[in-house]
Order: sequence, then structure tokens, then C-alpha cells
Amino acid sequence: MILDAKVDEMGKMIAGDGGTFHKVEFEALTFYPKLQEIVQGEIVDITDFGAFVRIGPTDALLHLSQVMDDYLKSDVKSGMILANQSGRTLKVGSTLRARITAVSLGKAASMGKIGITCRQPFLGADEWIAEEIKKAEGGSEGSAKEAKVEAS
Repeated sequence: MILDAKVDEMGKMIAGDGGTFHKVEFEALTFYPKLQEIVQGEIVDITDFGAFVRIGPTDALLHLSQVMDDYLKSDVKSGMILANQSGRTLKVGSTLRARITAVSLGKAASMGKIGITCRQPFLGADEWIAEEIKKAEGGSEGSAKEAKVEAS
């Protein structure tokens, strides 16, 4: 993304070219994905083999095998991925946290491929992460209560 572009008013014209050429100073916001980086994204498309997740200026592939440890069904018509046992769902517009597992950048920005996974603790849809945090906090409180009872 180009930010704060300052273009000189005076430019050059080249014979045979309909454009004018000007000196420009600008700031650029760039994104270079790194392996094992944790990213936040939004699902923009559901396919038979997974979902495309918008992470910054580009999309990454979340393959069905990398969503969770459950049997998954991809329903392209309704734009959802359904988990058989847990009942969890992902749909277009869902936000999630994932880890970058594969980066293959081509010469053109559109030719790059990024693979991500959610099959680790505290990764996945925002609602799933909130549930995991509640379970983790609840488990530690239960242990603290048990320790108090044993100390009495």
C-alpha cells in the first residue's frame, strides 16, 4: 500500500508516449510472510478442499486437513465448513488466528502461495480460542480450590 505520495508538479514528456513522468516520494506499507508466524485473518472463500483466508494484502490457503482434528465437510453452496463431532463451523466472514506453514513467493505478487494451519492450541476461529481460554482458566481455578481443601 502506498502512503503519503508527494508528486513533483514538473515532469518529463517523451516523444511517442502519451504519459508524463514525474519524480515521486512515498512511504510503502509491505507484508512479507515468514514461516511459523502467527497471523489474524478473515475467511473470504470456501472451496471443496478448504478455505482462503485474507491475511493482510494477500490470501492464504487453509486446507481442510489443517483446520482441526475432526472429520470435516465443506459445503461450497452455503459457504461453510462443518465439523462432524464437535459441531464447530467456519464460514465466509469468520475471523481466525493461524500459523504460516508454507511460503512460496513467485516473481509477481499474485503468484505467491501461502499455507496456514489451525491445528495447534489457541489457533482457529476466535470463538474456539475463547472456549479454550475459558477451559484453561477453569481448570487452573479448580486445581487451586482442590489445593485449598487439601491444605485445610
